[in-house]
Amino acid sequence: MSTQIRPAPVLRSIFVNAPQAHAFEVFTSGIGSWWPKTHAIGDAELDKPVIEPRLGGRWYQLGIDGSECDIGKVMAWEPPSRLLLAWQLDPDWKFDANLVTEVEVTFMPEGEGTRVDLEHRNLERMGDRAEEMIEKVGSPGGWTAVLQLYSEASEK
Repeated sequence: MSTQIRPAPVLRSIFVNAPQAHAFEVFTSGIGSWWPKTHAIGDAELDKPVIEPRLGGRWYQLGIDGSECDIGKVMAWEPPSRLLLAWQLDPDWKFDANLVTEVEVTFMPEGEGTRVDLEHRNLERMGDRAEEMIEKVGSPGGWTAVLQLYSEASEK
């Protein structure tokens, strides 16, 4: 009998000074206003990322030349409290239709604002390169920086 060790998911939380519905809206429909241009995966310069607002919707990046690069898809769409996305990028930031890790984002009212919790899980599905990806998305320039930009946009 062999034991498989699963790496811990990457967990990040941030408080935004905005109501729950607004926080969800900025994260989803407003993603193009805050997602860092440096976090692009296509050959063209990033115009904006898009999350289609429905179960089964696409999550992709639109280049300034009109090109599209898939990131994943919407696995759960539960406004204003929960969003579950399939992340289908490998450690080289290339789309892989056969790879699915999950990014779950929950939005919980807290005082005058909203607590936003992000969990990037199932990274062991990246095989031998799982730890490499955990380091990338878990680094200060990964989900931490992305959520900080999101928080700033939510409070405008």
